Order: sequence, then C-alpha cells, then structure tokens
Amino acid sequence: MIVVYGAGSIGCYVGGRLAAAGLPVTFVGRARAAAEVAEHGLRLTDYLGADLRVADVRFSTTPQGAAGAELVLVTVKSAGTEQAAAELAGVLRPGAVVVSFQNGVRNADVLRAGLPEQIVVPGMVPFNVVSRGGGVFHQGTEGALDVQRDAALAPYVDAFERAGLPLTQHEELLPVQWAKLLLNLNNPINALSNLPLREELSQRAYRRCLAAAQSETLGLLDAAGVRPARLLALPMQRLPSVLRLPDFVFRRVAGAMLAIDPLARTSMWEDLEAGRPTEIDYLNGEVVRLADSLGRSAPVNGRLVELIRAGEVSRRSWSGAELLAELRLVM
Repeated sequence: MIVVYGAGSIGCYVGGRLAAAGLPVTFVGRARAAAEVAEHGLRLTDYLGADLRVADVRFSTTPQGAAGAELVLVTVKSAGTEQAAAELAGVLRPGAVVVSFQNGVRNADVLRAGLPEQIVVPGMVPFNVVSRGGGVFHQGTEGALDVQRDAALAPYVDAFERAGLPLTQHEELLPVQWAKLLLNLNNPINALSNLPLREELSQRAYRRCLAAAQSETLGLLDAAGVRPARLLALPMQRLPSVLRLPDFVFRRVAGAMLAIDPLARTSMWEDLEAGRPTEIDYLNGEVVRLADSLGRSAPVNGRLVELIRAGEVSRRSWSGAELLAELRLVM
C-alpha cells in the first residue's frame, strides 16, 4: 500500500495520478480535504492535456491511515515535518520506505531523526500544482519527480512510470534541492504580486526582484561550496542575468520560461489567499540561515521573508515597481 501523508495540492495530485494508474493509494490529510474528495472524487489535469479521474478515493484524517504502508510519500508543509515524523513513528512498520516530497532542503533530515527504523529518501516535486476546487488538481508546469537514488525505491519505479510521474534518480539530491529552491525564491514575489505566474514573470520589474534574490543566494552557495544542479536549459548561475533582460529580449531568449499554464500560481499565493501560514521560512528563510552560518547577510531574501510575514497578517498586492523599490532599499 502507498500512503500520501499530507494530502494537499501536491499530495492529492501525485497520489491521484498513482491511484488513476490502478495502484492502491491511501490519502491522509485534513477533514476539509477529506470532505472535498468524498463529495467530488479526484480529477487530475495537466498543461499537456491529461484529464484523469479517481472516483473511489481512500482518505483518512488520522495517522492510523498510514498503518501497513510499504511506501509513504510525505507532502506536508515543511513546518509540519517534525509532527508528521512523530505521528508516523507510531504506526509504520520497520523498514517502510518514506519519501520526502517537500519544499526546502532539510526535511529528509528531520524525518530521519524521527523515523530511525524506516528508510527515508529525499525527494522533490519540481512542478507547480494548483487546486481548482471541487477535487480538481492541475499541474501547470513541466517536470518529473526527483529522488535520491536508493535501492529501496526499485520496486516502485515502474509504478511511477505507469502513472506518468517518472522518478529521476540522483546520486546526491542536495544540489538539485538548492536549484529548485533558487526557482522557488519566486514564490514570495508571485504571492506579493497577486498575479498568475506567467503574467508576473512577463514583467521585468518582478523578474529583477527574483534576480536580486537569486544572485544573493548564488553568492552564498558559492561560499558554502555548493554548486546547484542544472534544471533549465542554461546554468543556474546565468539565470539572474537572463531575468534582468528587457521584456522583448527575455521573450526571445527565454520564452520557454513563460511556457506556463496561464492559471498557474504558487502555493505561497494560495496560502496567503486562504489566510494560512506560508513556507517562507523554508525557502527564502533557508537562504537567511545559510548566510548566518557563513557569518554573512542576506538582506534581499530577509526582506522578502518580512514582507510575506506581514502579508500573513494583512494582505497587500505589490506592483513590480513598488516591490523592486522596496528591495533596493536593502541591496
């Protein structure tokens, strides 16, 4: 049995694709999600035109739903990782495989500390999923699932392939996680813009905000001896320069970056809209922690953390010019 632990947008989409392929999947999540799925089932769509439905969904609202699981996909928000580990420790059998499909770079370590008798594998979901309500979850950007290579995953590789979610295995996932985090530095910018991703990234002022956050992070990673993996057609180190290009040049040079579903938004935007705490501490906040560990500062990312925390209390939309001016005050 496969269990998705933390069935939000990512969990419902990934688990739903597996269930649509005929695999035995149990979802564990909040009562709100359980009620939505019970009423509507699951419908999984993507930017390539996929349209899959799962009518008979097994959904539990308690940790006991994970009992007997052979494979657990942890998709809770990063702030809930320690609690998830404690809950799973009480129900999982020794040797169960646990994959962290979460944002950030430290969740697998937290899970390992809390699940010493299980096999914990770092993973990453590179694509964006939007909840459209009524049990509909839409993949708006491209990408396969990334995991660190582990022999314990061998029995499941074909199943993920059949589900249309092939596992890309890496000898070391940390460079991939940092590369994804560099892209996710756009999450607060998108949330503050209150615009769909494609519309936001089409505007140079917002891209310059992202370029500033990425440049700051790349300098810190270089000082730490971490070289981010290449996730795009160009090396991550060149991305800030491309983002700063005028709009008409950017469209010609990096038009593929705008090949995004027009409705796609970030999970941080969804959290602010719903009045939920965001994962800012595990994205831009992770850059601030890295800077602290090196005895350096990360003022751009630090200011974005502050703006999102303020947005969690009082929602405000920022134009690209306003946000860039705000960040320039600390550059």
